[in-house]
Amino acid sequence: MRRVGVLTGAFGPDSQARVAVFLQALAQLGWMEGQNVRLEIRQGGGDFDTIRKHAAELAALGPDVILAVGGSATGLLLQATRTVPIVFAIVPDPVGSGFVESLSRPGGNATGFIQFEYGLSGKWLELLKEITPGVTQVAVLREHTPAGVGQFAAIQAVAPSLGVEVRPINLQNAAEIERDLVSFARVSNAGLIVASSTTALVNRNLIIALAMRHKSPAVYAQREFVVAGGLMSYAADFSVQFRNAAGYVDRILKGEKPADLPVQAPTKYALVINLKTAKTLGLELPASVLARADEVIE
Repeated sequence: MRRVGVLTGAFGPDSQARVAVFLQALAQLGWMEGQNVRLEIRQGGGDFDTIRKHAAELAALGPDVILAVGGSATGLLLQATRTVPIVFAIVPDPVGSGFVESLSRPGGNATGFIQFEYGLSGKWLELLKEITPGVTQVAVLREHTPAGVGQFAAIQAVAPSLGVEVRPINLQNAAEIERDLVSFARVSNAGLIVASSTTALVNRNLIIALAMRHKSPAVYAQREFVVAGGLMSYAADFSVQFRNAAGYVDRILKGEKPADLPVQAPTKYALVINLKTAKTLGLELPASVLARADEVIE
């Protein structure tokens, strides 16, 4: 009986669905819960103290391998153990965060799948400009971490060519998010980009509500925001990552080392649009954007 841990940083329907994809893929590879594998699943709910506690618990159990979902879960697990193999998913910048030495040769006890390549971040601004050509000022909500800084840098790089000035807003707590967004809402011709981060995901209902209240068109880094009422997102198809993560777990259970398994980038991205939100904001989305949508929420 082998033991596999799972630690998720956030919690919600999408998170549960992805873990289910992972478990299904494991079963297809011959790892059946209760027969030849025992699962230890912990959910952080977006709370860092809870994630830290669960990371320590899983590390102490000494499983054969742990699936870590998100940057927070991965970072806290690596603080808890440098020996237990870790396969991560949906991590923005594993090299900049110090999780691996390089993408091609991770070098330590962790490997996995990055959330996106930084160049994708510029696409969010291009989409925002395409649906609202009059936008000239854009706030970028991001964490002040290597991943957050990297995403903002990619957005900033394309801003001059689009005639847009971008301003970073560091995500802290709910009160500061509300204060900063209310302040920025006073700017004319303004739009919003919400970069990928655990803090943003945990506070997504507040961010979406503020964007709607101030009629701010917004592009998000994760599908969960659009399902919750946000306007649009452009992100990787994470179900593919979780199926591939099961493949890496299978290889580690059969004797391979994380240090020898290269970190992989996504190969498929999806544009998701919430038409109800667009109508509420008074936006008539271009036919060219709607035609490219992989999913439309009515």
